[in-house]
Amino acid sequence: MNLTSLVTDNITELLVKIIEFTHTRQKIIIRNITNINNPGFVPKKLAVKEFSGLLNNAINEHIQNQRLLLRDTESIKFGTKGSFEVKPTVDKQSKLLLEKNRDEYLEVQINRLLENSLNQRVATELLKQKQEPVSTDY
Repeated sequence: MNLTSLVTDNITELLVKIIEFTHTRQKIIIRNITNINNPGFVPKKLAVKEFSGLLNNAINEHIQNQRLLLRDTESIKFGTKGSFEVKPTVDKQSKLLLEKNRDEYLEVQINRLLENSLNQRVATELLKQKQEPVSTDY
């Protein structure tokens, strides 16, 4: 599904970006779990704090100037027509944990998956509510 076709305003665009980011992050976390037994596998991650910082800055810009300004970083690039690209990086902490304690590594990955799913669900629900016509019936 092309979520960018749903964009009608700045807040909707941010919700779409959150959904797309969490979808990409979900795939990476699942890969981190399913490849646990592959020799030489290196876990990856997305820059969650960097992404949330970009969105916070965009929200501040929206509040001050009623426009959405999304700035590129080394791992997050915004393109035309609402597109953006996120580059996964090596998750050094998870790599060390995987080498030391597989059970603990799996627990961390599962917790990340749960947290990511919750974030995606909230953004999706907010987007649904935003797309529904406002009812004046009480």
